[in-house]
Amino acid sequence: MTVTLEVSEGVGTIRLDRPPMNALNVAIQDRLRELAEEASQRDDVRAVVLYGGEKVFAAGADIKEMQAMDHAAMVVRSRALQDSFTAVARIPKPVVAGVTGYALGGGCELALCADFRIAADNAKLGQPEILLGLIPGAGGTQRLSRLIGPSKAKDLIFTGRQVKAPEALALGLVDRVVPAAEVYEQAQAWAARLAQGPAIALRAAKESIDAGLETDLGTGLAIERTWFAGLFATEDRELGMRSFVEEGPGKAKFR
Repeated sequence: MTVTLEVSEGVGTIRLDRPPMNALNVAIQDRLRELAEEASQRDDVRAVVLYGGEKVFAAGADIKEMQAMDHAAMVVRSRALQDSFTAVARIPKPVVAGVTGYALGGGCELALCADFRIAADNAKLGQPEILLGLIPGAGGTQRLSRLIGPSKAKDLIFTGRQVKAPEALALGLVDRVVPAAEVYEQAQAWAARLAQGPAIALRAAKESIDAGLETDLGTGLAIERTWFAGLFATEDRELGMRSFVEEGPGKAKFR
C-alpha cells in the first residue's frame, strides 16, 4: 500500500510509503482521505501521527501525473485533492506531523493539516508551485497564511523558496526541531500523551479553535460556549473535577 494506518496504544500512524520521495499521486490522495476518515471514526485511535519515513515526508505532487491533466480534468480533480487534505485536517483528534527531509508543495500542505509539527534538523519545507506556473492547490494559500500570517506566507508562495528547519521554526511553520533520528519517537510521544487525555474535550478544543479561526469573534465565542457547556454532560468532566478536588491537578485518568 502507498499509505497505511497502524494503531498501537491509542495512537494511529498514517504513513506514506511511496519511495523514493513519497510523491502524492491520485492514489495516495484518495487513500489519505480514506484513512483519515477511518482514523476519525475508530474508537481505538485517540491521536494521530503523520509520517513519511526516515528520509522524506513528501516531496510534493506527482508532476508527471499532473502534466498529463488538462483544465477540464483538473477542475474535477482539484476538489478531490482538497477534500483529501481537508479530511486529514478535520480528524477530530490531536494530529502531529513528523517531518523528515523534504516537505514541499503537497507535502508541506499535508503537514499544515496537522495540529503540531515536529521537524528533523535536516528538514526543508516550502511551496514551490509558483516555479511551475501554478499556486498551491491543496490548501497552501489558506492554511499557510492562517498559520504564519499573510506576508510571510506570500514570501514563501511568491518566491517558491525552500526553508530549512531553523527558519521554519522561526516562522512558526514548525513547532519543534529535533535530530532526524528522533522525529518519529517524539511525534509518537506527543500523540501518546494526548491519547491519554479526555477525548471529547480534546475534540471540543480542536473544533472550537479551528472553526473559530474561520469566523468572527462573536461566532467563535458562541462555538466555544456551546462546547464548554456541553462538556458538563460528560463522564470525563465529572471524573476530572472529582480528581482535582480529591487528589490535586493533573492526576485524572480519563477513560
